[in-house]
Amino acid sequence: MRFDVLTLFPEMFDSYLGQSLLKLAIQKGLVDVRTWNIRDWATDKRRSVDDKPFGGGPGMLLMCQPVFDCVEAVQAEAESPGQLIMLTPTGRKLDQQLVHELATFDRLLLLCGRYEGFDDRIRQGLQPMEISVGDFICNGGEVPAMLIIETVIRMIPGVLGDETSSKYESFAEKGLLEYPQYTRPREYRGMEVPEVLLSGDHKEIDRWRTEQSEQTTEVRREDLFESYRERFPEVPPKKKRRRRKPASTDTEPTTP
Repeated sequence: MRFDVLTLFPEMFDSYLGQSLLKLAIQKGLVDVRTWNIRDWATDKRRSVDDKPFGGGPGMLLMCQPVFDCVEAVQAEAESPGQLIMLTPTGRKLDQQLVHELATFDRLLLLCGRYEGFDDRIRQGLQPMEISVGDFICNGGEVPAMLIIETVIRMIPGVLGDETSSKYESFAEKGLLEYPQYTRPREYRGMEVPEVLLSGDHKEIDRWRTEQSEQTTEVRREDLFESYRERFPEVPPKKKRRRRKPASTDTEPTTP
């Protein structure tokens, strides 16, 4: 899968592209990430890419010409123009369902804004898919672009060491939060691993994990739990469920 990042700060990606799973995916040829400097398509001596907004107001806006020219030139770099994505607070919120949709494309162009945003004719003329990574404001689209790359590559076969890893993560197939997990030692500062995980009974372990996911989601994300119940009506309603406090990873233990 190919990602083209269109940005005013391509150097921000130098370290990011050389780390962890993404680095290995690139080395294996599973992922191709290319960065492009929008300023290279500026036409004046100062390489200007922004100007004051009509009607007044604070800040500067990215101008049409360098962005249009950059996008169209990068689209022409491959046989497939790919799906253009504009990172903007007014876009569709990124969630796991959208990540799965994005993973079906063979090429994504990630258009990163800066300053006060884009001249709206960029949106009108280029008709990108608009995506927001959350209800907050970043300094620019570079970190949101990294989030999209980071989440989408996990859907690409061969990127994760264990192909079942993404199946059991939070927001995966059933839309539940992930169950708690443990590793060695069995006991630490008075906190013990649940006995069921040491039993070797995989059917019982699966049942416990599902129950923990349901309980955690019901307590922490009621919206997700209600959506889960709509898709799986056999799940008992709240008042009929056994209410046990879900396992917590943020309990502050006392030191012996």
